[in-house]
Amino acid sequence: MEKSEILKLIGKRIKELRIQKGISQADLVGRMEGNIDPTNISRIEAGRTNPTVITLYRIAEALEVDIKALLDVQD
Repeated sequence: MEKSEILKLIGKRIKELRIQKGISQADLVGRMEGNIDPTNISRIEAGRTNPTVITLYRIAEALEVDIKALLDVQD
């Protein structure tokens, strides 16, 4: 699997979890520890940027899921 495919699958998974929880991108940013540019969430969900492990951890915490849930990209 290529890097771009992995990034798109992780982004899609994050978006799915966020929508399941009824959280907007802006709300997700508000729930995250530290500063993050709201447009960065959009780029992550679209698979256009490679988030750091720390960013993935902060997203998982904000979504109240284990970080493994974000990386579960096997269809």
